[in-house]
Amino acid sequence: MNTQSDNHSIRVFYDAACPGCVKDRAWYEKRVGQGEQVQWRDINSCEQELKALGIDPHRAMLELHVQDENGRIWRELPAYQILLSRLPGYRWLAWLIGLPLIKPILSWLYRKWVRRRLKKEGRL
Repeated sequence: MNTQSDNHSIRVFYDAACPGCVKDRAWYEKRVGQGEQVQWRDINSCEQELKALGIDPHRAMLELHVQDENGRIWRELPAYQILLSRLPGYRWLAWLIGLPLIKPILSWLYRKWVRRRLKKEGRL
């Protein structure tokens, strides 16, 4: 299996067992621009791939991870920024969620939401 991202695509490591995550993927796919290629990888079925990239599978359950075109791994809100920056009309939102006052609050809310969801599902 190739663990390097190709030059024209990013890889998104997401939880396909999460209905909200699946819905977010569908939302994204409807809006992505022409020429953008995204490889969606279910973290529940690619543990070896995650490990090969230096991603802890447990941490992948708690945070979205994105591998950019250069092979760099981004997690949590910076991962969302990578995704949003590729959507026509949403680049401003990628910028906004990265602002120093907004980012820590959104990060805290994101972690709280994910942990609550996983605990409710019995996966934490």
